[in-house]
Amino acid sequence: MDVVSRNNVKVFGSGTTPMLFAHGFGCDQNMWRYITPAFEKEYSIILFDYVGHGKSDVTAYNEERYADLNGYAQDVLDICEALQLNNIIFVGHSVSGMIGLLAAVKQPERFNKLVLIGPSPRYINEAPGYTGGFEQHDIEELLETMDKNYIGWANYLAPAIMKNDDKPELAQELAGSFCSTDPVIARQFAQTTFLSDNRKDLSKLTIPSLLLQCSNDLIAPLEVGEYLAQQIPSSTLKIMKATGHCPHMSSPEETIALMKEYLSAVN
Repeated sequence: MDVVSRNNVKVFGSGTTPMLFAHGFGCDQNMWRYITPAFEKEYSIILFDYVGHGKSDVTAYNEERYADLNGYAQDVLDICEALQLNNIIFVGHSVSGMIGLLAAVKQPERFNKLVLIGPSPRYINEAPGYTGGFEQHDIEELLETMDKNYIGWANYLAPAIMKNDDKPELAQELAGSFCSTDPVIARQFAQTTFLSDNRKDLSKLTIPSLLLQCSNDLIAPLEVGEYLAQQIPSSTLKIMKATGHCPHMSSPEETIALMKEYLSAVN
């Protein structure tokens, strides 16, 4: 299958170094529109949609493959292979933080740096000593609500995730994006995401990485960012002034500034 059409891959920009943007759960490549203009003169920008999201080829969805985040990491590596990408700056939001990490652990030679926005290796609290932000029953209730009333779930959760009450249009856009995703695929991706545990993979990453942690994030609390910074070698943690889980949409200027600062300072 043609990977470029399968994942609705778009390439633009004047630079030669590839900057590959990977969206989060229930989103698509359009969510990066506030960020990419700041980088398209210096980089080759690559956008895509995971299978089942955006304008990807939904017929390519395979329940067995995408029952694990490694299936999504393979999407990333398939795109890298199809476009012959190397020396990549990978920018991943939310669950794509761990997806990008898994891809970089598998094929480190392709990657130069990772920028991980609101990543989490484990969403469920685990005693003693690990705070993920949710209890097991919280996640079970979330998945149950998705089964019973997907539209209601999307409209309820989107504002809590975005957490920028002065910009209600962003929460509406996020809810709309959730609702435009096939509910069956979204339900499985949610299960794959929220029940995942990639803590053992963190120490395997050899690529320098920037961790962008929002100061008030329902999905990835501060403890998660601090844990990641301790566990990932060659990582740099930046606590953002931005609140919510989508700073690339709600606070693009701060997101861009921190990315540029990191990319210009690290060799």
